[in-house]
Amino acid sequence: MPTILIVEDDTKIAALLADYMRAAGWQTRLAADGRSAVDAIRHGGVDLVLLDLMLPELDGIGVCREVRAFSQLPIIMLTARVDEIDRLLGLDSGADDYVCKPFSPREVVARVRVHLRRSGASVAAPTAPVPPFQIDRAGMRVLHQGAALALTPLEFRLLAELIDNPSRVYTRQQLLDFAHQDQRDISDRTVDSHIKNIRRKLPDAECLQSVYGVGYRFEFL
Repeated sequence: MPTILIVEDDTKIAALLADYMRAAGWQTRLAADGRSAVDAIRHGGVDLVLLDLMLPELDGIGVCREVRAFSQLPIIMLTARVDEIDRLLGLDSGADDYVCKPFSPREVVARVRVHLRRSGASVAAPTAPVPPFQIDRAGMRVLHQGAALALTPLEFRLLAELIDNPSRVYTRQQLLDFAHQDQRDISDRTVDSHIKNIRRKLPDAECLQSVYGVGYRFEFL
């Protein structure tokens, strides 16, 4: 089973990437700075590196240059800096590929799979990344990586409906219809309040998106 080293100092992005890598059938390791990344690669057991450009201790370009002195394992650079000079610098330093933020985790999985094949690493059969949410309707729970979110019954009903129908835009009135079993006198603005509370309990609040003038939708990022 290939091991992917995720070098990213943003803990939310690192966790999101790790979720998708594991869902694709790969093991993951994490490093939050460039120096730790070089040390991890030097010690072995890594098949591919997802490398953020902007890192403490040693930036992504520095990591690439040091790693290329002793290893040719695949390196995919992740960065929000998209101008041509940065792109060329990243590739000249030894990176095999370049993904610009914001990115689709599914695209990153696809690129990782391609580079693992090219490097000769054993790759699991392609599978769609499984978002790390499970809905336990009997227990009225939403679980993230096996841990239950601390939701009220009303919040559970709203979030479960949104997760079951990703990308679908719900109006406030539609969400009100799901909620009224517990509280028949709530207004659409109270729905906004419940959505705000749910966001605070999600591991990544950006999954629950506002659609201006309409309502809300859930996206697996």
